[in-house]
Amino acid sequence: MTAARRASWNFALDAAAAWARELRKPLLVFEALRCDYPWASDRHHAFVLDGMRDNADTFARRGVTYYPYVERAPAGGKGLLAALAENAAVVIGDDYPAFVIPAQTAAAARQLDVKLELIDGNGLLPMHATTQVFASAYAFRRYLQKTLASHASATPARDALRNVPSAPICIPSRIRNRWKPGIPSTLARLPIDHAVAPTRHEGGTRAGRARLAAFVRSSLSHYADGRRDATREMTSGLSPYLHFGHISAHEVFAAVMRHAGWLGHLPVRGSGAREGWWGVDRAVEAFLDELVTWRELGFNMCAHAPGYDRYESLPAWARATLEDHQGDPRPHRYTQRAFEQAATHDPIWNTAQRQLLEDGRIHGYLRMLWGKKVLEWTRSPREALDILIDLNNKYALDGRDPNSYSGIFWVFGRYDRPWPERPIFGTVRYMSSASTARKGGLVQGKGQRAKRKGQVKGTGVG
Repeated sequence: MTAARRASWNFALDAAAAWARELRKPLLVFEALRCDYPWASDRHHAFVLDGMRDNADTFARRGVTYYPYVERAPAGGKGLLAALAENAAVVIGDDYPAFVIPAQTAAAARQLDVKLELIDGNGLLPMHATTQVFASAYAFRRYLQKTLASHASATPARDALRNVPSAPICIPSRIRNRWKPGIPSTLARLPIDHAVAPTRHEGGTRAGRARLAAFVRSSLSHYADGRRDATREMTSGLSPYLHFGHISAHEVFAAVMRHAGWLGHLPVRGSGAREGWWGVDRAVEAFLDELVTWRELGFNMCAHAPGYDRYESLPAWARATLEDHQGDPRPHRYTQRAFEQAATHDPIWNTAQRQLLEDGRIHGYLRMLWGKKVLEWTRSPREALDILIDLNNKYALDGRDPNSYSGIFWVFGRYDRPWPERPIFGTVRYMSSASTARKGGLVQGKGQRAKRKGQVKGTGVG
């Protein structure tokens, strides 16, 4: 388990269980956590470890051998997969297109002398259903509406472990002694960044399902209009759970559509419009556009566009206009340290950054302004991009994800179109703090401040 870190609604676990049943062999579930991944910190580790505890409980109840391993030193887990797979008939892994996982998977493949299957459980549309890279949400949505009906019926099992041989697997002592399994109760001795503290949000499948149930019960019906209001919790709060694989997009989709009374019918074709194709009410349509269209658009980019996280991956028109205006005077200029400490002149921006520091999330509408102002207040677009990637991946629970890269690169013109030309931005879309404050339900004006720290709640896309 590297991306889909859950014990149900998991295509990879389904495949492993199917092999176990066919071969009449017991199943070993191996979930590891490195200590040397970029931006490794107490915040990210704590969230993952919550999920590992959930998995340990579930697999123990079902009689499936579970081997959780948390590195105590850089490269401490090197060789463990190969050792565990010495007597394996087949190894199943997650097909995930971003961050360190593709390189990690390639390294794992070189260690194994048995069949390695990678399973895509990321979204409703398989990543490799197309090799086309879509330049806009409209183009991708139109493609989805033409093709999704043939894929939407494929759903991971709620109980993948039914009838799986439950004989315990005896892990040799030489493996257990060298790579001691277990979930540490404290992070203090791990060589990770202890300055980035855990947030109030508990990780794991149980917490993710509780958040999903609360969203469907209390906020979904208000999503279309309420998600822009930065003073209320109308967004789903599910993006960290989706990112770490503690909950499946398929499970979220099923819960939302069950609540909507959906009958499971999809039109054969669609126009690419944001509303009307799913045949449910407007609030649910709006949420599905985030969960399916925008989220899976990011996976499409990461799967098929090498260098998706580099400045050069921006559309040519966006790079050209930003570079034409790179020498424009900036009204304010801040260092990365000032941004990180929320020490700008703008109370709305500072509110967003403080939320990121403390809560590991930024309300989706504020996140757009957060990015646009870093572009406006730095020396160059390249510097702005580096700062945004670093801040987001360091502090956001849903950072390092295809969806979060979509949001960051949208700031610079990805998935957008040219707008009327202005200083600094050229024809890349501009946003103002005053407009964001009005539309987001915040207060800003002469002598006024944004609502006090802690009052702005929300999450990223989805």
